[in-house]
Amino acid sequence: MFKYETHLHTAEASGCASSTGAQMAEQYKAAGYTGIIVTDHFFNGNTAVPQSLDWQERVELYCRGYENALVRGREIGLDVFFGMEYGDGCSDFLVYGVDKEWLKKNDHIIEIGTESFLKYARSQGFIVIQAHPFRERDYIFSTLHAPRLTDGVEIVNHGQNDECNRRAEIYAQWYGLPVTEGSDAHNSGAAAKGGGILSPVRFSSALDYGRAVVNGSIRLCSRSEKSDN
Repeated sequence: MFKYETHLHTAEASGCASSTGAQMAEQYKAAGYTGIIVTDHFFNGNTAVPQSLDWQERVELYCRGYENALVRGREIGLDVFFGMEYGDGCSDFLVYGVDKEWLKKNDHIIEIGTESFLKYARSQGFIVIQAHPFRERDYIFSTLHAPRLTDGVEIVNHGQNDECNRRAEIYAQWYGLPVTEGSDAHNSGAAAKGGGILSPVRFSSALDYGRAVVNGSIRLCSRSEKSDN
């Protein structure tokens, strides 16, 4: 089985992260992972990218953490893929299949609102997973749940407590949505926790992973560990 981290942030692009892309790559390789998917907060989330720059410059900086992880990954034998976390301040969605060139050509996505973005992203062939749908924070006053505009649900998020994850699983069951797991890593120490998914085949892209979630061919690391004990 091939092991992947599916939800990860870097200090270059996410304002809440403390480890660089290269540091993340090194630690996940050391922890036995096949690959990682970098999903930094986009410009409507906790971004480290200055809002005063023009769109092209912002996209370049946004991709810096992924690109640094990619370079280091190639040196040490770790697959590194690109994704994004798009949010409205309260709800967040992981998008797989997007790339830098697409972002550069689609500066309107920051203004169209979450519902329109989800529809547009899926029309582009991307896979959209709702991240930690029942996350609780002091600043969260409402949460958008979009079962008909998403392809799956992150039911195990290592940054949330058991109750939040339990609610996410009930939500996925209620709507019959595919499920997945991610560490939501903001520093390299998260690699030791062992979150993410297992796949019987090696992925060649983040979109491969997204499709595997939809077709149900992945296993959740946390559930696999329990069943193995």
